[in-house]
Amino acid sequence: MAENSDGGSAPNESGPGNRNQGGPSNLLAASQDTFTKQETKAVNSVKTVVYLILFLSAVGFAVGTFFLVDQEQSQAYKADFYSLTDMVAMDVQLKLRNMVTQLQTTSSSITSLMTPPNKGNMVTLPQFDRRMQDYGINSTNIILYAPLIAQNDKAAWESYATANQDWIDLSLEQRGWTATTTKIPETIQSLNTTSIFQDKFAPIWQMSPVPTDRSIINSDLFSLTAVANLLSRLDSATTKKAEMSGVEDVTALLAYSSNSDALTAQAADQNPTSLLGVPVYQDFVSSTIVGYLVAIVQWNTMLTYPLEDSEGPIQVDISQSSCGSGPQGFSYIVNTNGPTYLGTTATAGASSSSSLENEYPLFSSCDYTVKVSSSEAFKESYQDSAPVVSAVLVFILFLFIMSVFFMYDCIVQRRQKKLLVTAQRTNAVVSSLFPEDVQRRIMQEAEANEKKEQRMTVTNKMKEFLQDTNETQPKSNKATELRGKPIADFFPEATVMFADLVGFTAWSSMREPTQVFTLLETVYNAFDEIARRRRVFKVETVGDCYVAVSGLPDPCVDHALVMARFASDCRIRMNDLVKELEVSLGPDTTELAMRFGLHSGPVTAGVLRGDKARFQLFGDTMNTTSRIESTGKRDRIHISQETADYLIKAGKNHWLKLREDKVTAKGKGELTTYWLAINKLRAGAKTMSGSTSSEWSLNDESKHDDAADLASNTSDDQDKLTEKHRRLVNWITNEMAEILRQLEVSRIGREDHKSLVDLEQLSVMREAGKNPLDEVIEIITLPRYSAQSRATSDELERENYMLPKFVIDELRSYVSTLAGMYLENPFHNFEHASHVTMSVVKLLSRIVAPNIQIEEDDIEAALHDKTYGITSDPLTQFAVVLSALVHDVDHPGVPNSQLTKEGTRLAELYRDKSVAEQNSVDLAWTLLMEGNFKNLRKTIYHTEDEFQRFRALLVNTVLATDIMDKELGSLRKDRWNKAFNEEVVEDQMTAVNRKATIVIEHIIQASDIAHTMQHWHIYRKWNSRLFEEMYKAYTEGRAEKNPAQTWYEGEIGFFDFYIIPLAKKLKDCGVFGVSSDEYLNYAMQNRREWELHGEKVVAGMIESIRMKTSQNYRKPAIAADGHHHANSVNIDKLNLRQIPTEISTVPMTELPMALNVLFADGSDTTCFQFARSVAQIAPKWTVKFANSGAKAVQIATSPDTQFDLIFIDQYFVNDESEVLGTDAVVEMRNKGIRGRICGMSANDHENIFDDAGADSFMFKPLPQNADALKQDLLRILNGGDEDDMI
Repeated sequence: MAENSDGGSAPNESGPGNRNQGGPSNLLAASQDTFTKQETKAVNSVKTVVYLILFLSAVGFAVGTFFLVDQEQSQAYKADFYSLTDMVAMDVQLKLRNMVTQLQTTSSSITSLMTPPNKGNMVTLPQFDRRMQDYGINSTNIILYAPLIAQNDKAAWESYATANQDWIDLSLEQRGWTATTTKIPETIQSLNTTSIFQDKFAPIWQMSPVPTDRSIINSDLFSLTAVANLLSRLDSATTKKAEMSGVEDVTALLAYSSNSDALTAQAADQNPTSLLGVPVYQDFVSSTIVGYLVAIVQWNTMLTYPLEDSEGPIQVDISQSSCGSGPQGFSYIVNTNGPTYLGTTATAGASSSSSLENEYPLFSSCDYTVKVSSSEAFKESYQDSAPVVSAVLVFILFLFIMSVFFMYDCIVQRRQKKLLVTAQRTNAVVSSLFPEDVQRRIMQEAEANEKKEQRMTVTNKMKEFLQDTNETQPKSNKATELRGKPIADFFPEATVMFADLVGFTAWSSMREPTQVFTLLETVYNAFDEIARRRRVFKVETVGDCYVAVSGLPDPCVDHALVMARFASDCRIRMNDLVKELEVSLGPDTTELAMRFGLHSGPVTAGVLRGDKARFQLFGDTMNTTSRIESTGKRDRIHISQETADYLIKAGKNHWLKLREDKVTAKGKGELTTYWLAINKLRAGAKTMSGSTSSEWSLNDESKHDDAADLASNTSDDQDKLTEKHRRLVNWITNEMAEILRQLEVSRIGREDHKSLVDLEQLSVMREAGKNPLDEVIEIITLPRYSAQSRATSDELERENYMLPKFVIDELRSYVSTLAGMYLENPFHNFEHASHVTMSVVKLLSRIVAPNIQIEEDDIEAALHDKTYGITSDPLTQFAVVLSALVHDVDHPGVPNSQLTKEGTRLAELYRDKSVAEQNSVDLAWTLLMEGNFKNLRKTIYHTEDEFQRFRALLVNTVLATDIMDKELGSLRKDRWNKAFNEEVVEDQMTAVNRKATIVIEHIIQASDIAHTMQHWHIYRKWNSRLFEEMYKAYTEGRAEKNPAQTWYEGEIGFFDFYIIPLAKKLKDCGVFGVSSDEYLNYAMQNRREWELHGEKVVAGMIESIRMKTSQNYRKPAIAADGHHHANSVNIDKLNLRQIPTEISTVPMTELPMALNVLFADGSDTTCFQFARSVAQIAPKWTVKFANSGAKAVQIATSPDTQFDLIFIDQYFVNDESEVLGTDAVVEMRNKGIRGRICGMSANDHENIFDDAGADSFMFKPLPQNADALKQDLLRILNGGDEDDMI
């Protein structure tokens, strides 16, 4: 160290006092500058690449979008055009098929009139013009019927036509038209030329639309060359089918038509016209033609434009090559405004070569085809600026993304500069404090600590994760598991709802488990959606009970109002859902309904911990709500007084209707409750007081007005029936279509389809004297298992193979037609056929193999063998389901023995054997063989072997439902003994097919009486309908014995000797799994219930029938031998009740001043209506009301009041546990009630009939006019008279 002059030492320039001065830059600053330059260069390079990628992507995506949108437009154009051509062609085909079908139906109707006593073809079809209107084929076309008259019958025909021309007057009157002539020609006339034939004539007899000019009648169709040629082709045809002519000039016929537009178009050569002819046969067996049905087809009416959102026209060319002297083809332009005639094909010219076109066969006769071509306008309607606009929008979007990225980059750079300046300042401070070596060590230690911290953080996270995972495992120590304070709280104000499915137990007894869960999931998911919308908390579902609460976990003051609206929404949604679900879940689904109960009060709520923690509610409020729900009624909302108080406080008193009878709750005694009906009563209407009295003041006119609702409900009955009918048809169609789909999938890869037209016709035109019963065979041979076919099937099922739509449409049409062929019997009707079909589907799905060890590779083959081939043959399954659907078609409602005794035509035709069953087979088979089900038949069978097996399955299965035929019963018994007798030795295939035949017969037999092996309520329902049907036959003189006298003992015998043995045989078959146990258990339970309660049930059924049609039972039926059957008043001999004495024997002219009246009805509307009416004409009468059968009995038997008149509804809309009106009447009579009881029918309370006097009568609905009501009441009090009979 250098010393200064003072002997001190001078500071070194590089000493601590000035370390940042002089020499090179410090280490931190140098390293930072180098790092910054390197990172900046790298970032700039990456940004350049990103901008370039974004720009190129923008260009690429824009170009790709242009071509993609343009291609989509082109594909949409092609797809819509081909879809449009399919719709246009199918529309024309369906219209022609419908016309042919309706003409053939009309032909059959005419043929049926020619059987004795009407002989020959001189017949007149009643309502000919109305039928054509109903069929919808005469609105723009003309339908003619002309009998074939021989020369020697000419005079007789002319006399018949002159004497029977009044059908024209009737048809004109129905249409409201006026005739221009009053008489038809007395002789057969010729039209343009003389008749081609001199030995026969075809005079026009019936015509639709009915002609106002009668001179057309008796005109000979053979005098028109075009028509004569068509009729000659019908005569020479070898098969029973329709024939069509070429384009013909029929101006001579149109001149007499009431359709002036058709005549004008024909005269102007703007509407090509053809003729469609169907022969009329002498009977249903022979091929003797005795008349013709001719339709004038105007082609412009056959073309419609099915798309409403397109303005582009299409060109339709219709051509034929083998008929007529007219043009071979003609063209139309069709758009949304309808078809425009272009002229013949040669005149109109061909479509553009660049346009699309599609050609379809239209009608086999004359080789008609239809070709649909697109036009330039149609193509241009699919071309617009969308590709360019889309490309520009995509490019702009990418430019916007680039601009956003640039702005973000600028912000980041600005922030980085600030951070860099701060870091430089920090480095300057550090550099001034530490030397370079210390700086280097600090940097190294900082990097090491950062890496260590990162490693420790990951390790700690992993340890925490593993520790949490281990803690979630079940602990054996329950104290550790439940440690901590429970999650629970007290809520002083809340409203709880219980909702229960009424009829669910009976409904689920007929369904598969998957169907049961489908119902519950659908309903409860719908309720959950409503709960989210209404701010309601769903607590849980227990079985078929849904529990919800409002007012927690977030308290609210309007909890009762929220829950009331929620319950009302759930009720409405439930009623909609069951209608929708009936299409997929089958019959009787619409009979399900919810029963709601609401109560308000304090609850304790919290999480109940354990293995399966749940949120639970506890307290007296829950118990009371459960009682409110269980004492309610189906499809109604039952609420407590506490909930009602909240609603009244909220100004919703018009939602409430006081319940007359009290509800008893454990520990609370009798409770006052209400019915909730949101929007059913007008806002501001008076509500009933909280008084427990059941009397209403008739002087206080109620403001409740539901007359419009009553009228709408009454008028909609038929529509509801039609809607239910349609749902059943759709459900059956879906079930059968699925089996057909599996059948088609199993055939993929097989080219074995053959034309079976001749075989089909032979099956309809069978040998004389041969009936379906003759085709019953002992063993039906099912196909062997094919592993290759099964593998192909599995592969295609994965590809979701679908049936063609036209096949499904034909199947739906076939099922719908079969449904219309069922008669309106109480039991043997389409609804019962649907019930049997559902049971068959269930049993087929329950066929399983026994519990055996099966190798995985051989499971399909083993199932085939163990289930006798039924599970692997969709054709067998389809035939069995179809048999269930058709087995009672056209059933007359009486047993075969009665048909045989009456000597009906059917009994004679089928030689007194299985009459109804054979008739059902023939009707269903003949319908299936019609031309409009050609595609359906091609789907059902491809080969002759399949055809024969399908026919054998259908015949054997349907005739198996005749359990009364001794020969068939003996054949089935022998077959069972051979199949399940170990001592009988036969080859394996014969034994398997024999057992398969037995299983199939047992499926249909068990399904036919499935109601006896299902829930008690299901059994009661169908048993009462069967009783009603047989009782009706007895009262009509078609049965010798009164079924009421032996019904109780007969049912016990039926259970012991048929139902229970049949259920045991299902178990012995070994393929039905748990279903056989289920059926047997239900059969045993129903047998025990019937033995205990059957006599009372029979009495109730008799009383129910008597109350519905009282006058029918008062008048004994007359049998064929002229003797009277025993009167149905035999009910009185069963000591059910005593006929009361008349109230007054002196005829009244004025109503009594004072009278005690009891009016019992479950409908609030009817009660209010009766109250207002009586208040006007008898203000001093004392009237009490009851809304249930039990309440009516309680009030009527009270010692305080003796009633002079009692009106009681037959059925109350309430829970199954409630007393029916019929039971209430019986109980009243047994307790000595002497007042006149007037039972009201169940037909929406429209009709009321007196059920007391010997001259029982029915009168019209309760009149709105007070004077009319007064007269009806006087007739009741006077005992009625014959003028009141209906």
